[in-house]
Amino acid sequence: MAKADVGLASVLLLSCLLLLPSSVRGFYLPGVAPRDFHKDDELQVKVNKLSSTKTQLPYDYYFLDYCKPSKIMNSAENLGEVLRGDRIENSIYVFKMRRDESCKVVCRTKLSTEAAKNFKEKIDDEYHVNMILDNLPVAVPRQRRDGSQALSYEHGFRVGYKSKDDKYYISNHLSFKVMYHKDPESEDARIVGFEVIPSSVKHEYSDWDEKNPKVTTCSADIKITPGSNTPQEVAADTYVVFSYDVTFQPSEIKWASRWDTYLLMNDDQIHWFSIINSLMIVLFLSGMVAMIMLRTLYRDIANYNQLETQEEAQEETGWKLVHGDVFRPPINSGLLCVYVGTGVQFFGMTLVTMIFALLGFLSPSNRGGLMSAMVLLWVFMGLFAGYSSARLYKMFKGSEWKRITLKTAFIFPGIVFAIFFVLNALIWEEKSSGAIPFGTMFALVLLWFGISVPLVFVGSYIGYKRPALEDPVKTNKIPRQIPEQAWYMQPAFSVLIGGILPFGAVFIELFFILTSIWLNQFYYIFGFLFIVFIILIITCAEITIVLCYFQLCSEDYHWWWRAYLTAGSSALYLFAYSTFYFFTKLEITKVVSGILYFGYMLIVSYAFFVLTGTIGFYACFWFVRKIYSSVKID
Repeated sequence: MAKADVGLASVLLLSCLLLLPSSVRGFYLPGVAPRDFHKDDELQVKVNKLSSTKTQLPYDYYFLDYCKPSKIMNSAENLGEVLRGDRIENSIYVFKMRRDESCKVVCRTKLSTEAAKNFKEKIDDEYHVNMILDNLPVAVPRQRRDGSQALSYEHGFRVGYKSKDDKYYISNHLSFKVMYHKDPESEDARIVGFEVIPSSVKHEYSDWDEKNPKVTTCSADIKITPGSNTPQEVAADTYVVFSYDVTFQPSEIKWASRWDTYLLMNDDQIHWFSIINSLMIVLFLSGMVAMIMLRTLYRDIANYNQLETQEEAQEETGWKLVHGDVFRPPINSGLLCVYVGTGVQFFGMTLVTMIFALLGFLSPSNRGGLMSAMVLLWVFMGLFAGYSSARLYKMFKGSEWKRITLKTAFIFPGIVFAIFFVLNALIWEEKSSGAIPFGTMFALVLLWFGISVPLVFVGSYIGYKRPALEDPVKTNKIPRQIPEQAWYMQPAFSVLIGGILPFGAVFIELFFILTSIWLNQFYYIFGFLFIVFIILIITCAEITIVLCYFQLCSEDYHWWWRAYLTAGSSALYLFAYSTFYFFTKLEITKVVSGILYFGYMLIVSYAFFVLTGTIGFYACFWFVRKIYSSVKID
């Protein structure tokens, strides 16, 4: 029966995985209500940050000497957008709905020495300009690397390019294409696509009229394409004329599907079968381990319960021998309670965030939504952190619950905030828009002290008032001596071995997550991520239980901390993999950018340690209570 259940579960999971790519791709909530446009309605193009995968330091669009409107206005931003470094502002690019324009001259700018230097630096660092129209980011169509006819899309267009003779050229002419889906029953239309092809053009003109600028380089009949004209070099004291074309094209794409284009990655194969293969191997291994454990334990419990005479009881071996010490509180039990509580808080935040993302509420079109949700959920999950740490602390017969509560509220967030503050100072030094403003920093501290800390105290109060968990067996007054352990049962070795399997469950998906974060791509496969998360929980639980069982069989009853560290050690492998990824996939050359990368990955690894460690601890805690309550103890 058990084998049949495992087989059926495997088939169902495989079916879900095979169906997931098609279902997940189309299922998300677009994030904003659709907006209908009449012919000749004004369309305002907004500008976002300048971004580079080489430096990871975003800059405000107007950091460079681009054409500015008479008054620059910031759009409403949520907390997540500010944390991501987004700075959305109005621009001088204004279209009329379904009204094509050719060779529209925007402005003429004379580059100062400083402005020319800034442009050259941003071209060297391969910065991209990000624009938004009706909540759609601008995309540059590119030919696929595999040679297929289908196009891939690059997020944003490059500031310019550098020639072989070390000259810098600016993208000063933009050919926009706006796709719209027309309502067959009215004249209304919805925007479903926003593309641009940048060109560098040294515009020519006879007399410059600021009120009605005209150039001879292009007109309604002469279209500019990349490479068709003499490019505009970036040099001090040079005049640069900025211009654009816009064409409107009807499209069959529905408004609800307009983000599909942006979500197609460059190598859209995404190694689905590699992910499935990895998950199935991990499932198979964990299933085998679980079956072995259940059969062995069943035999142990049956044998122990059949011992009738005193002589037989004295000759007992294995994990039953340490029943008088297995529930003895560990060294630094208070700190363990703190980290378990923090892990519960992080687990709750991760689980709820994934459910919201799975349902489509945190789609890429809802800019900053994912980050905002994570911060707010972390704050409100403080209630569960306080409750779980207080419950465990009371079981250890602790009396200073307020002290433990304060540590739960401050240790993990305090360490993360300290690292984050140092990294933010480095970003400030670089004058990047990615630096968190003082007001936002104050808001984060207010969320922490004003909501999270009080909720941790409320949770602790409730948890400590509840009756303590009773141990299944009594603890001896005198600790039992632990025999010398074999080399493979030494704490360091078994802890490091224990982290391999949980890391193996996530490392393929980790590649795509790192790519989306550091290579400026959208991540939207939350269905796969949720399944990987479930697999991670299973593997953390089972590997910890197995190694805990072997430890108890070796008559070593110091399992509390080891259970936490066994699963938590997967964070070491995560950080090691992020180091490998840095040197093999990224082209970061600036020291500050490297510090930022490793600083943020240190925070991620620390959070992963707390999450996996808590899962392993609770699995082992349940297992130990279960087996010792199943045998007769005289």
